Amino acid sequence: MSHSHTMQKVPTFKTLGRLLKNVFKYTKWRPAVVIFCILFVTIAGSSSTIWIGYMTNNVLIVGSSVNGVLITWKDVAPAFLHMMIAMLIVYGVGLIASAIQNYLMAIVVQSFLLKTRQNLFYRMESLPLRYFDTNNHGDIMSTYTNDIDATRQLIGIALPQLLQATLFCVFAFVLMLMYSIWLWLIAMLGFAVMLASLAILGGKSGKNFVKQQHALAKVEGFIEEMMGGQRVIKVFCHEEQAKKDFDKINAEYNQASSTANSYANSLMPVIMNIGNLMYVVAAVVGAVLVALSAKNIALGNYVGLGSALKLDPNGFMTIAVVVVFINLSRQFSINVGQIAMQTNAVVVGIAGASRVFALMDEQPETDNGYIRLVLAQKDNNGNLQEVKNMGNVWAWKDARANILTELKGVVQFKEVNFGYNANKTVLHDINLIAKEGQKIAFVGATGAGKTTITNLINRFYDIQSGEICYDGIDIRKIKKEDLRRSLGIVLQDTNLFTGTILENIRYGKLNATDEECIEAAKLANAHDFISRLPDGYHTVLKHEASNLSQGQRQLISIARVAVANPPVMILDEATSSIDTKTEALVQKGMDSLMRGRTVFVIAHRLSTIQNADCIMVLDKGRIIERGNHEKLLRERGIYYQLCTGALEIE
Repeated sequence: MSHSHTMQKVPTFKTLGRLLKNVFKYTKWRPAVVIFCILFVTIAGSSSTIWIGYMTNNVLIVGSSVNGVLITWKDVAPAFLHMMIAMLIVYGVGLIASAIQNYLMAIVVQSFLLKTRQNLFYRMESLPLRYFDTNNHGDIMSTYTNDIDATRQLIGIALPQLLQATLFCVFAFVLMLMYSIWLWLIAMLGFAVMLASLAILGGKSGKNFVKQQHALAKVEGFIEEMMGGQRVIKVFCHEEQAKKDFDKINAEYNQASSTANSYANSLMPVIMNIGNLMYVVAAVVGAVLVALSAKNIALGNYVGLGSALKLDPNGFMTIAVVVVFINLSRQFSINVGQIAMQTNAVVVGIAGASRVFALMDEQPETDNGYIRLVLAQKDNNGNLQEVKNMGNVWAWKDARANILTELKGVVQFKEVNFGYNANKTVLHDINLIAKEGQKIAFVGATGAGKTTITNLINRFYDIQSGEICYDGIDIRKIKKEDLRRSLGIVLQDTNLFTGTILENIRYGKLNATDEECIEAAKLANAHDFISRLPDGYHTVLKHEASNLSQGQRQLISIARVAVANPPVMILDEATSSIDTKTEALVQKGMDSLMRGRTVFVIAHRLSTIQNADCIMVLDKGRIIERGNHEKLLRERGIYYQLCTGALEIE
């Protein structure tokens, strides 16, 4: 197993920038409106301390005298009324802004997720087969679930709350400085200690949250693999070992998660206690400054100690200033704690987004082909003319020269060498030719290179050297989509999808009519058993068609190829996993399908390939014998030993 795509990128704030760019790209103007609403909600929330200050001042002057006139509640009532009206207006607008923010945020998040999942799936569909052969499928699934969800929480919850808390801290920072530079210095000292705590505890929790995200992907990948292999696990009594293996990777996940959450959970109490301490110190110092101010006023000393910007008319510290300041400091520390908590969510979200982007950035399957597969018909002179529908022959169309070449189904390998890894060659100097309508069979031990040859015909992998020609055309010049459309494949492992039998057959040709699908099923000898099902062709298959036998599933897969009507077929051990009686039925269906086509057959049961035009015996990636059944028997080589039982295919 190779390293997963998840380990190819380290989460950085560059990832966050890319994420935000996509948010604005997919949802247009809405994020800007959300930011404006957050700004107004923050202003409305932070204004409460200012109202408290003004009200406190008005309460304190009741009962005092100005120029010998006693101030009563009646005198301050208009000011109270005006403040209440102003508060109602500000909070009302803030409430509306909050409602708009939440409404638009839901649209932003869901629109982003819709487009992200779409882009992710589209990129996955464009990846070469090599990617899926070398990456854990459960790990890939984790990208669609855990990582997408982490990204959702980042965009929908963490970033808005982080922005709101940061804005409030900025406003509080400015307001505290305006009210009293002395108390502000105390607050900044506490803030510095908070930042140090955030750097230490937040940094450690962030690193472990990233580890947690990767460990969770490993857990899900293992579970997915175990679910798919339950039969094998039970047959070989592997349950206890599976538990041990699971415990190991689950412990890794638990360790990373526990460490991350331990640091994260301790961060908020630490910051809040620092804030409480800052609150107490500010209150005590404020009280001292109020007392000094009162003393100075009593002595007639009008040099105030309270305000740096002299917001108070006399430049003295007042109780109202202290009340406002300690409320600001309390809210400041709460919002710093909120920033600390959301920072962890941001780290997890960035880790998830980096895994999503890692999959999106995987290199798609390259295709430089320019020759297309088209429908054509011959005129009276035998010349090919391209037609859109109802053509009677397939043809290759050279888009550059506008030349049509009739598809015959002649496949030739010329000195082909190939290795899945550059440093390990698995096919050596392969030379073969399959002429129009011929049946070519491959025989050999597991790992001899039989399936690899057929994978090269499909261009699931590209060769290192040599040439593979299709009707004399290098297959690298043919568009992969058209190349594969001309090839029908029946594999040993049937892959049927959730849906009706009719829909599964139509998978081979999406525009096929019901009648064409039924005719294909008849050709594959699948019609009889399908007709006996309660819902016939409309029977819904679920869980990889577990309600059907292996032979029935194989017949449906043959019908799927039949409806595509490909000129060339590849049968990769299509009957090796079914019983002899069913094999005869399947073989009959395949014989009908193979008639008049070029066919490549891989088989362990030699009885199914005795009528092949050419049988090729492979060993360690080389063709060591070739010829028809009678010729190879006369040569008394490896094939002869296989047929007589002197040697078995391993």
